[in-house]
Amino acid sequence: MTFLTTVFLPRPSSPAPAFLRARALGLCCGALGLAGGAALAQTTQTGKASSAKTAASTAFDRDTFNNASDSPLLKSGSKGAAVARAQILLDRAWFSCGEIDGRFAANMQRMVKAYQTACGLKTTGTVTAGTWKSLREDSAPLLTRYTVTDKDTAGPFEKTAADMNERAKMKALVYESADEALAEKFHTSIAYLKQLNGGRKVEAGKEIVVPNVTGGSAPPKAASIQIEKSQRVLYVLDAEKRPVAGFPISIGNEKNDPLPIGMMAIKNEVKNPSFTYNPKLLKNAPKDAQKVDIAPGPNNPVGSIWLGLTRPHWGIHGTPNPSNVGHSKTNGCIHMTNWDAERLSTLAKAGLKVDVKL
Repeated sequence: MTFLTTVFLPRPSSPAPAFLRARALGLCCGALGLAGGAALAQTTQTGKASSAKTAASTAFDRDTFNNASDSPLLKSGSKGAAVARAQILLDRAWFSCGEIDGRFAANMQRMVKAYQTACGLKTTGTVTAGTWKSLREDSAPLLTRYTVTDKDTAGPFEKTAADMNERAKMKALVYESADEALAEKFHTSIAYLKQLNGGRKVEAGKEIVVPNVTGGSAPPKAASIQIEKSQRVLYVLDAEKRPVAGFPISIGNEKNDPLPIGMMAIKNEVKNPSFTYNPKLLKNAPKDAQKVDIAPGPNNPVGSIWLGLTRPHWGIHGTPNPSNVGHSKTNGCIHMTNWDAERLSTLAKAGLKVDVKL
């Protein structure tokens, strides 16, 4: 790892909201000066998630979705409403699949296994009848109605510049659209949020259908954290080393910035971090790139929260590209969705041990 001494930017008086996906260039932990005297961060952004696909012409029937009692076997490659129901239930149980999108992909398979282990179920990685029964102990509605507020649509909204020099001119890394903000607020993708609502335009005062991600109860405070590199999963463990929560993660490229094996600990927490981009510390930076300071905001490449680790320049943090989590390589550090990083911060505090395993 490359080290950097840098000047930390002051923290803004009030944190920016935490819901956005955006474009960002690859960044190294040594290139990031975090607000509040935090450790330097290393991160990458592989570009803004692709534009949302055309939504279904008809909105979901909320009651039909919520009242479904079937227990189909769900496995890798499964799609549809049943998958989304299981994703919402897993999310509320604190075993996040990342974005709720109705698709059974690698993140969901990992979280199903983690949930089954935590609940003493047969570990299959598929949603079996027994898994459905356990998940449905949470009987709150899975989809709910949300009235879009003036604040949701007021902005300011601004497209995030791809060039770092132009990005450094921005006063804050704000949302690009209300759709992005609402999608992250409800732990879903823009495309799926549109599908739930038949592609209707988001307007203040109008009701939309959203995943009900506020149900469920929080697990106990963490006794430790375990990271499984091969599975790209972060587990929150209790005192008996049983998983009580799980989150998909992206980790560093093994060739350039591999996540080190062994024991670390959480050193500090920074909300709404700012950062310094230093191209001299990056292997793939443009030749004409300059060192610049980037303002805080929900479009920040380290997301809405930073949990610094005792190993210099490493941390666990959010990302404005939730669709990449668990699927892409990074230039270092541990990336989570913004909402999962924020949830983790409520369980894990300074001094907590973090054990990284193969």
